[in-house]
Amino acid sequence: MKKKIVALTGAGISAESGLATFRGSDGLWEGHRVEDVATPEGFAKDPTLVLEFYNQRRRAAREAQPNAGHLALAELEKDFDVVVVTQNVDNLHERAGSSHIIHLHGQLFESRSTRHDELVYPMTGDRIELGDLCERGHQLRPNIVWFGEAVPLMEQAAAEAATADVFLVVGTSLQVYPAAGLVDYAPRYCPVYVIDPHQPPLTSRRHVHFITEPASTGMARVATQLRTMF
Repeated sequence: MKKKIVALTGAGISAESGLATFRGSDGLWEGHRVEDVATPEGFAKDPTLVLEFYNQRRRAAREAQPNAGHLALAELEKDFDVVVVTQNVDNLHERAGSSHIIHLHGQLFESRSTRHDELVYPMTGDRIELGDLCERGHQLRPNIVWFGEAVPLMEQAAAEAATADVFLVVGTSLQVYPAAGLVDYAPRYCPVYVIDPHQPPLTSRRHVHFITEPASTGMARVATQLRTMF
């Protein structure tokens, strides 16, 4: 039976494909306050602004290409059972070839009803416009988990983490909860590899290995180690 790898990925891996990490050093997302473009209150106040913000993000994500970090993670499926739990809303993991992906914070290339959460639609284009309606006549919004909203797939992700033989943290600062708490669900004996140029705080666990490199090079290094171990 293949050993199981659970990988928690964040904005750092997508940044290497040229996608902005949204929140800059000034606390703004592409020049906007987080409260204005990533909360239910912001959408209620100015839905046109929010829709256009994500329309631009969608176009940028479509033009981006998976990088070596995405590809190395997908390649691990040849030798391991790999579950990718990502905080990213782009589809670069899918395009790289990963087959088991949990999008904790939603998916950029899906829309959903503002009234009926179960009405989710795949998108073929890049835009959601004011006046685009679900089948029950309500405005569509990005299928993104905004600040202040529940994370519906967190329980599923935690269950996967609890059965990991190896846990990877790739390109995330471990600052956004509840996603950052997933590493605590991994078994205590489970080795944890943290691949990030900036070493995030992770002092509560033993068997932690820090690879202070970007995902594009660090993932290849970790993949080689894992294949040697197992």
